[in-house]
Amino acid sequence: MLAQRLARRLDIVRQRCWQDVTGNNGSIRQLQITHNPSQNYDICIVGGGIVGLGTARALNIKYPDVKIVVLEKEDELATHQTGHNSGVIHMGIYYTPGSLKARLCGEGARRTYEYCDEKAIPYKRCGKLIVATNEEEVSRLDALYQIGLKNEVPGLALVDRQQILEIEPYCTGGLMAIHSPNTGIVDWKRVACSYGDDFMAGGGTILTGREVDTIKDVGKEIRVNCKDKSRITAKNVITCAGLYSDRVAANAGGKSSPTIVPFRGEYLELRPEKRYLVRGNIYPVPNPKFPFLGVHYTPRMDGSIWLGPNAVLAGSREGYSRSSINKRDIAEMATFSGLWKLAVPNLSYGLNEMAKSAILPLQLADLQKFIPEVKYADLVRGSSGVRAQAMSVDGTLVDDFEFDTSCPGMLHVRNAPSPAATSSLAIADLVVARAVESFKL
Repeated sequence: MLAQRLARRLDIVRQRCWQDVTGNNGSIRQLQITHNPSQNYDICIVGGGIVGLGTARALNIKYPDVKIVVLEKEDELATHQTGHNSGVIHMGIYYTPGSLKARLCGEGARRTYEYCDEKAIPYKRCGKLIVATNEEEVSRLDALYQIGLKNEVPGLALVDRQQILEIEPYCTGGLMAIHSPNTGIVDWKRVACSYGDDFMAGGGTILTGREVDTIKDVGKEIRVNCKDKSRITAKNVITCAGLYSDRVAANAGGKSSPTIVPFRGEYLELRPEKRYLVRGNIYPVPNPKFPFLGVHYTPRMDGSIWLGPNAVLAGSREGYSRSSINKRDIAEMATFSGLWKLAVPNLSYGLNEMAKSAILPLQLADLQKFIPEVKYADLVRGSSGVRAQAMSVDGTLVDDFEFDTSCPGMLHVRNAPSPAATSSLAIADLVVARAVESFKL
């Protein structure tokens, strides 16, 4: 047994396909090392974002002798939703008590802080204010506060105008707020890469540039054919494909619903000389009709301050810019009845978001409700992200995490939007538990 373990460890070193390299700016990038790994595995995980990598890590820890591979279509890990989000460590204030989001976010936040401490990954527990700026929002704020209490969010408190100013001296527009002192920020791409590093150190394999073409169950094995003409065979498959989760699952024979509809969120940034205006996260009271949290102030680990995002329908699933258009994605959205059922009754909201995207003063007006001192000259256009919003055919937005085990030998993560990054360690354990049951590991 000892000899086998030593031989396996040597094989890990020989077959390692990723090496984390720290650049001059402190960011982590990955370099692929040329090798010829085995194409036969016990489990194949499709998707190298934070959920896929977290799942691979958790499986490797629980089953160190199971041979696992992660396939990522890009040349780097965590390049899409994981690498384009706001970087917030959420505490579970918004989510329906008893839901997977509520349970896994709270657990995930606690474990994220523990993991970052263990791995010496920098983070800031900078806190968060959810600020009501009018009487109607004050009435909604108390209901939100009660949800936060039911979800056992640590340190949660209602604060008045004077207390708001003690926390955020320039937030003069607030009447009342919820204060979450344990909300934090972190570089989620760095966290995801660390998961990948753990997985590799335990003997796992990560292959990049492997966009999946087809997934076929041929009886004794599942064949995952990639667009570069390579093939991976595995006993079981887990898909964590984010923006493409519906397509990948349907390709493998999974359920046809829910459908992913991409929404682009565009951020502004405060000019460096104005960063003193913001200490921590400042959020609006959310509109309960929509899954988006509204325009907010978010400090980043690099010291920048992001403002936003808005929420506009993207022209492609990777539509990080307005000019990014994909004909297939557009055609699918145009013919998806669920999107029309959502869009028609909410047309004014959608048009308003589009107007804010094009006309900065409109977005500025939202920002000035909290910090009136912010001026047009203080703003520059920043990054964008795309949210993979799952939607049912009746136009209902899928609010909770969702999984599909309808295909024998496969498990599909069908919906994992925010707070998936915060919840990633907890989601991974849940996926492993379901895999154990479905795959009979």
